[in-house]
Amino acid sequence: MRHPETPSDSSVVEQMRRQLREDLRPYFVELAGCNSTPELFDHPTYQRLKAKFDRIFQTPEEGDFTCAVVARKDSYRIAAWNLERGIHYDGQLEAFQQDPYLSQADVLLLTETDVGMARSGNRNIARDLARELGLHYAFSPCYINLAKGSGVEFDAAGENESGLHGNAILSRYPLSNVRSVFLKNGKDKMKGREKRLGQQTAVVAEVEFPDQPATVVAVHLDANSSQQHRADQMADVLAAIAGRSPAIIGGDWNTTTFNSSSATMAILGFWLRVFMGPNNVITNHYLHPYNKFEAKLFNLLEDAGFDYRSANSIGERTTSYDVDDAKTHKNLREWVPAWCFAFIRWALRHHDGKCPLKIDWLAVKGFAAHDPRVLHQFREGRNPPLSDHDPIGVDVVEQAS
Repeated sequence: MRHPETPSDSSVVEQMRRQLREDLRPYFVELAGCNSTPELFDHPTYQRLKAKFDRIFQTPEEGDFTCAVVARKDSYRIAAWNLERGIHYDGQLEAFQQDPYLSQADVLLLTETDVGMARSGNRNIARDLARELGLHYAFSPCYINLAKGSGVEFDAAGENESGLHGNAILSRYPLSNVRSVFLKNGKDKMKGREKRLGQQTAVVAEVEFPDQPATVVAVHLDANSSQQHRADQMADVLAAIAGRSPAIIGGDWNTTTFNSSSATMAILGFWLRVFMGPNNVITNHYLHPYNKFEAKLFNLLEDAGFDYRSANSIGERTTSYDVDDAKTHKNLREWVPAWCFAFIRWALRHHDGKCPLKIDWLAVKGFAAHDPRVLHQFREGRNPPLSDHDPIGVDVVEQAS
């Protein structure tokens, strides 16, 4: 039998979740009537409830479902996966349990994990995975969703119970000093169909490896942002763990090469890439974003002593845009005009309507990285795919100081 959950703050977290469901959720429809964050902040109902919302964001959730002490290993396997909210939880759990590679992971850095969202069955994705896998876990909330989501998620059956979304760390080894790093928003989260309170938030913890603790970070950089903004977000993460070694950072960094802070900027960027040549851009930039468009972000990592080149399958896609994918089309249609899709199809006419991207990454400091992987089998050729991202992984060995 697995160890019962023993987070030090379980009663506090559960009290806040109950308060979110019972005391705050009834006001979600009223607050969703705001069309910008400044309007929300001026709303008298929000001002009255602000302290309660802030407390939820400032309190990570922790738990322990382990049943035995795990021994020292010669190397440790780190895996990162954007779970796309956890909408295919059962298949993802099976992958973590049975896949020869993922089942041997010692630390999982998980982005896009829901708590009480209709689109993912109102599960607590990080906690439920940790329970079934017998792991320690930590979850930092990023957003409180005032609606069910965007695109196809808006049509999910049922209603949100809590409306939380965030990032998580799962580990075979104990976690300590769990904390959140709040990142500046790349766009106003109250504009558009998916209205949310909060901001992207990295979850940070010390993994108590038998040799020496290591700082680990699960971080999801903003999609609707500029290259500069993503670099600034990474700079904030690096500042929060400055001086800590060994350390591992992983997740979905959205290194698309685009300034997606607005539809106009994204469309202009698209035409720039058309003039550069789609094959050139795919080969030299989408799969190698550090070459030009996202160079500042990757330079920041290297300047801080992090190695991303050995920790990743360089030039290997971790997601792709498919012009014929109905879900992708519907989600993007909420953001860019319909006339854009004909030009996208034209630009990808020699690439079977598909555009590979490398946007998921790992970076290590104080470790030697070996045998990086991208696991395509959970997305490509699978209907439905378990996520719109591929899991990535690497084996690490602590370097002698």
